[in-house]
Amino acid sequence: MPEALITHVDAAGTTLVDGSLAPRLAAFICDLTRIAANASEPTVRRALCSPFSGVPNVDARALCAVAGARRGVIETIERDRVPLERSSTLAARRFVRALEELRRAYRAQGATAGEHVATIALAFDLRPALDAAEARTFAAVEELAARLDASRPPGEAWESDDLIRALETLAAAAAATPVELPSAAPLPRREPEPQAIVKRRRGHFSASSLGAFAECERRWFYRYVCAAVEDRGSSASFYGTAFHWALERFHQEFPRAGDVAPQELERKLDGYLATAFERFRAGFETNVEFELQRRRAKRTGRRYLEWFLERSRAQPFAVVGTETTVELDLDGHTFVGFIDRLDRDDATGAVTVVDYKTGSIAESAAEYREEVARFVDFQLPFYYWARTAAGDRVTRLALVPLKDASREVRPIELEVVPVAAPRSYDAAPAGTIGIDELERARAKMIELANALADGPIASFPVTDDPAACTYCAYRNACRERPLPREDRFGR
Repeated sequence: MPEALITHVDAAGTTLVDGSLAPRLAAFICDLTRIAANASEPTVRRALCSPFSGVPNVDARALCAVAGARRGVIETIERDRVPLERSSTLAARRFVRALEELRRAYRAQGATAGEHVATIALAFDLRPALDAAEARTFAAVEELAARLDASRPPGEAWESDDLIRALETLAAAAAATPVELPSAAPLPRREPEPQAIVKRRRGHFSASSLGAFAECERRWFYRYVCAAVEDRGSSASFYGTAFHWALERFHQEFPRAGDVAPQELERKLDGYLATAFERFRAGFETNVEFELQRRRAKRTGRRYLEWFLERSRAQPFAVVGTETTVELDLDGHTFVGFIDRLDRDDATGAVTVVDYKTGSIAESAAEYREEVARFVDFQLPFYYWARTAAGDRVTRLALVPLKDASREVRPIELEVVPVAAPRSYDAAPAGTIGIDELERARAKMIELANALADGPIASFPVTDDPAACTYCAYRNACRERPLPREDRFGR
């Protein structure tokens, strides 16, 4: 865009005075222009958290936190993954519709930059809510768009990059403009905020949220009540996200191991893994970290494929579901989740629920069975009851480790039986679990859901297990967390 077009004037041609521009509005319009041309997840999230999006900031941050790295925030809004107040839900849906209107207007034949800016004003109902400085800034944006349209040869489509560069210059100039501050004065004394109980938010539950509450109520409070923003995630978390994405697409194309030659399966899985890591490349802080994790995934993928082929030869089966959404009603409470993989045995029709694990998991079937018995893991019991309610005959629950590229894939498998033998505490990867144990887990899920749904909550005590704090995202904010044993008694 010619430099002459980047001038800070109002609609009447009057030069704007220092301190009269609103940089956040210019940045918001700049982000919307990027989204209209080529939407990217970070830009959509930044626009959602803008004060001009129409969505309350605390709810916008909660939507971004729940979306995490595996899902887009638009999908999170459309599927109502976060139970918001009705007004916030409507505002979030209006935000999604406004983005769709922007994309359609941008792609319309003969569209102009001026029409794009006008669409932003209408879609987000900006004009009534603008203060004086923001109104002047919006007038400057309209002037920029008009000059851009006037500078184009007839019939030539307008370039979003030109408007983006002009808006970035406008926002930078506004942010750098010195603003005269009022004279310093002491703040009035404020009385301490009175303590108040926390109202429970009704909505759906997940196995992970119940597990968090059972393990540490304070951690549940930080994540699900405060909607505290966690860190952006480590390379290990993005490794897991990319691996899940690749396996989902791979098994959608190849539900059976014997459909094509093993060499073709290996080539396809390598391709899906390469695509997945490029898709989530922004999650890795350095190129070295990205390359190390990508190579690790490629080696682990080959070991996974060896296990997949061996298992299929021993007992033929078909993958009948990937990233399957499940919903279950228990005693009036709705539970939702996503199953990584569902296998159906060719001979018996029995179903195996498979969950991929790219982090640390139980080392044996007996250890995982103990975690279910202690009510610290509800995931596979929940999946069992959800698929049983859907009409499947689930006979096996499996955890597939995908963390260590140097070891063979050795799933932790529990065969579902009416009554299991007493726990042996051996290191075998295969074992049994009784339906009575799964029923106790289901009863505990209902008990916890009742505790979270009835009446207000007065306090959220911390866990007494220091191990639960090791990887907690909120450990630095939790002053009452238990000290490790060596720190407690070592002095």
